[in-house]
Amino acid sequence: MSLHSKPIPPVPPNTAQVAHAAFPKGNIYIQIRDTLGSIYIDEDFADLFSLKGKPALAPWRLALICIMQYMENLSDRQVAEAVRGRIDWKYMLSLPLDDDGFDFSILSEFRTRLLEGGKEELLLERILEELASRGLLKGKNRQRTDSTHILAAIRPLNRLETLGETFRAALNSLAIAAPEWLRNNILEDWFERYSRRIENYRLPKLDNQRENLGNIIGADGFNLLEKIDSPNAPSWLRHIRAVEILRLVWIQQFYAPVEGKVQWRTPKDMPPSTIAIHSPYDIEAHYSSKRSVNWVGYKAHLTETCDEGSPHLITHVHTTLSTVTDEATVEPIHQALAAKSLLPEEHLMDLGYVTAQLLVSSQEEHGVEIIGPVRSDPSWQAKNHPKFASSNFQIDWNKKIAICPKGHQSQKWSSRTDVTGQPVIDIRFPASACNSCSSRRRCTRSKKHPRGLTIRSQKEYVALSERRQEQSTPEFLKTYAQRAGIEGTLSQGIRRAGLRQSRYIGLAKTHLQHILMAAALNLCPTFRTSQCSTKRYMNDNQNFSQQINR
Repeated sequence: MSLHSKPIPPVPPNTAQVAHAAFPKGNIYIQIRDTLGSIYIDEDFADLFSLKGKPALAPWRLALICIMQYMENLSDRQVAEAVRGRIDWKYMLSLPLDDDGFDFSILSEFRTRLLEGGKEELLLERILEELASRGLLKGKNRQRTDSTHILAAIRPLNRLETLGETFRAALNSLAIAAPEWLRNNILEDWFERYSRRIENYRLPKLDNQRENLGNIIGADGFNLLEKIDSPNAPSWLRHIRAVEILRLVWIQQFYAPVEGKVQWRTPKDMPPSTIAIHSPYDIEAHYSSKRSVNWVGYKAHLTETCDEGSPHLITHVHTTLSTVTDEATVEPIHQALAAKSLLPEEHLMDLGYVTAQLLVSSQEEHGVEIIGPVRSDPSWQAKNHPKFASSNFQIDWNKKIAICPKGHQSQKWSSRTDVTGQPVIDIRFPASACNSCSSRRRCTRSKKHPRGLTIRSQKEYVALSERRQEQSTPEFLKTYAQRAGIEGTLSQGIRRAGLRQSRYIGLAKTHLQHILMAAALNLCPTFRTSQCSTKRYMNDNQNFSQQINR
């Protein structure tokens, strides 16, 4: 498709007349168009299209349509019908009343172009720029972040189902890519065993029967891979995506065959969740667990402004694999906000995001103060004998010594890196002092070795100690209480835009869905009408659309 940029047309007079007559008290789409205009222009997406070929539908319209889709949580078919039949949508898109719309498949093609061209972030950035130009979004403010789990667009499979579906997917791909080769190499019982989805069969219930069936499927998989790897087979068969996935799953699920005998891996030899494949149809969707929630999919981290007297606008969406910890997302989020010139002065986060290292690095590298509680001291002494916790040892950083609560001075001070690669300091006290100490049993459980401390570098140690002291103060709790408002945004995303269920396969497409959802939620609270009622922790007595018009 080709793109020939044209000026944004005004709303046709007949469309405007009918729309204002149909909605005399206003409409969210009419307000958005009258206030923010088209938001996008064709030049924003010019490099996604060629210069020759069939003319493409105006990309500025497609971008708006994709966002409007998530304002009402519609499917692609429903969106195409809305463009074809709704007056307010035609007004938003500057379409005449007799416009016959488009085929719904164009939306999927446009989303693919956005991902291939790396333009997905532009959809949210343009809206933030428009709102910032009207004084509703400021660079230096207070923001908050929280995450929620995202269910992948696949059916969760157990171990036996994963094997059967992976092998079936490989056969289906070979039937399309190399039908003649498959016809010459397929076994007679494969059609009976894999012609239907594996969950449609009555699977055995006894463990030994299920293991036997798994071994049969495993033998079939190794048989197929052996034929694909043979010198007589075309080499390109090995690079078919479903065949590559089959090979990976078989490595994860089976030991190497010994004398033709196949054996399942024991649970202790299974791969970790960070790389384990749970479905051949979305290999990026991993199993994860957080408190009482278990799921296969992804995680979404939403960041929004939370200044009083201003609309709470989502400034960034960060989508990750489900196995990525919250604390690992802090630096990427700050880098993304810095690129948008939207770094906050204060960033409210819950306990899962806050570490000693991030308290220091966020302040030094980005000038951002992270406000959130840190984990309490997990040591045995802190839980049973707080007087002998590491926080009650005096640390002299200049002399590199530590003094215990009983007044004994440390003997050894050495630096090293822990298993995570972070620098730590090992401190050891003399055995003579610990052996004669009357409080030894309350200070250490070791009967052979003296008391030792493992602490972080000075900046991190001080930051951690200060945060543990201040996080129980009324001032800190009052400020941190504002973080709870992000739960309302997550709830709105789940109920209004289907945040928790991914519509698409893969991390990239799921992230695009979250960007579209964030853009849609930003427009909803800013232009509040009876059609778009929200609870976004905003001042109910203030009309933000009037602010924009000023």
